[in-house]
Amino acid sequence: MSVLALRLAGPLQSWGASSRFTLRATESAPTKSGVIGLLAAAAGVERGDDARLAPLAALRFGVRIDQPGTRIRDFHTAHHAVTGASMPLTERYYLADAVFVAAVEGGHELLGGLYEALRNPVYAPFLGRRSCPPSQPVELGLYEDTRLEDVLARVPWQASGWYRRRTGMPETLTVLRELAPEESPQTADVLRDQPVSFDAAHRRHVLRTVVTDRVPLPVPAGAAPLDRHDPFEALPPALEDEHI
Repeated sequence: MSVLALRLAGPLQSWGASSRFTLRATESAPTKSGVIGLLAAAAGVERGDDARLAPLAALRFGVRIDQPGTRIRDFHTAHHAVTGASMPLTERYYLADAVFVAAVEGGHELLGGLYEALRNPVYAPFLGRRSCPPSQPVELGLYEDTRLEDVLARVPWQASGWYRRRTGMPETLTVLRELAPEESPQTADVLRDQPVSFDAAHRRHVLRTVVTDRVPLPVPAGAAPLDRHDPFEALPPALEDEHI
């Protein structure tokens, strides 16, 4: 098996799994439906093309929470383009300043094509909603002959520098992942985010099983993420002395 790793970072993200009508909630981590939708968009899979969606939806999925972010609420208003009538007021929730490492496991040929698609996408990627663009390239790496768990355990910590300085280095990170075929854990959660169809008129999702793991913090050798930043360090010595 091969694994494609993704960096999901941006000012705002929103990953809904149970949103209805005027309340648009977000999960605390990216959903499989949202990430598969991102990959499908990059590859040019149209919304009603369930045949091309199926192999992407069959990929095994996991996500690591590198920087949890802050949940915020926004009110959204709209008017009908023709009549001018006001549409219902909606509450929309987002994760601000969050960073995740997501990964999908499957055949190397399929993942290789998705990796190239992310580097030259047909449709631009977004983090759950079109109003949430990523702040960095999404593709993080393609790994051959490995497992989802191994990649999520060894990809370096992706948290922002300011977050590292503020919070310090945790001992472990949380991983939310799908079961391996040979697993049967005693405790697991279910989430309705397994995509079946993205057709706008008949969008369908089913339940999938999610297990929670903890992995040791993967920091590259020699990294010094907690060094304090001095905003005057770029100034010439003469100017630097003036602020003392």
